[in-house]
Amino acid sequence: MKPIRRPCTALAPAVVRRTGAPTLTAVPLDYTYDGTFEGLLMVLFTVYDWRAAPNSIQPEATAQSGLFAQPAHRETDETLAARVWDGLLRTMDQEARARLYHVFLSEDLEREMLIFRYVDLALRSDRDISENYANADVRRIQRLAQQMFREKHRMEAFVRFEKTTDELFHATIEPDFDVLPLIAAHFTKRYADQRWLIYDSRRHYGLYYDLTRTDVVQFELDKPQKASDLSATVLDEREPLFKLLWQSYFDHVNIPERKNLKLHRRHMPLRYWKYLSEKQPREVRFEPIKNKRPPVEPNLRLE
Repeated sequence: MKPIRRPCTALAPAVVRRTGAPTLTAVPLDYTYDGTFEGLLMVLFTVYDWRAAPNSIQPEATAQSGLFAQPAHRETDETLAARVWDGLLRTMDQEARARLYHVFLSEDLEREMLIFRYVDLALRSDRDISENYANADVRRIQRLAQQMFREKHRMEAFVRFEKTTDELFHATIEPDFDVLPLIAAHFTKRYADQRWLIYDSRRHYGLYYDLTRTDVVQFELDKPQKASDLSATVLDEREPLFKLLWQSYFDHVNIPERKNLKLHRRHMPLRYWKYLSEKQPREVRFEPIKNKRPPVEPNLRLE
């Protein structure tokens, strides 16, 4: 699932104009789409094109139809999807529009209908609704966007790479939300001088940077495997040393007298510890560096 990239419109007004939305007078339908964000934008276009409100919006691969369902499906047209994406700026600013994409990536069970209700409310309102927190859907959109923002920044901070024998730096993650599309720009800019792969083991796809561009990649495995099983046979022979050095550094900059586990877990939740080298079991017992000289006793002589 890739975001639709449009030319920068930072100089454009936040809200150009409001054209309103047609009345949905046709029989409500149960829409299905291909599971992509572009496909969902296509559903939004179809709702107003056919004047038929949605009873439900579901990915085609997992759609469940009821006994009296009125199924409706329309193939994704990227041109029309881009037209909808651009058209959203007529009813909301870029920040509010970005929240819709973040909500889609959150994988919330009601994300499709939530996005539709938010868009429909924006189309039918004569003012900006992004701060209308009296509305339950606006509050829900804002809450999910905040959760995505936190998860994105934690992944950017807690991803740890391991070097393989073919000079590839790889990391395996398992975030609560689908944040790979949101962290791609950060890692592409920060690690532009090395090949790297970040793999989401929960969603079975990853990001691969080959020194020129970042692409979405997928792997097909016969059976589920742990990250350690996949990497143990291909790691650079110096990788265990790098891990030991990182753990040693972490131990020596730590100040035992200032230990505050409650605050530590607040800033670094337990579920992220499995990614961090400094949180793995120590193969070598930690011994403080003995680099402090004993205090020199004054030479007191009584004449």
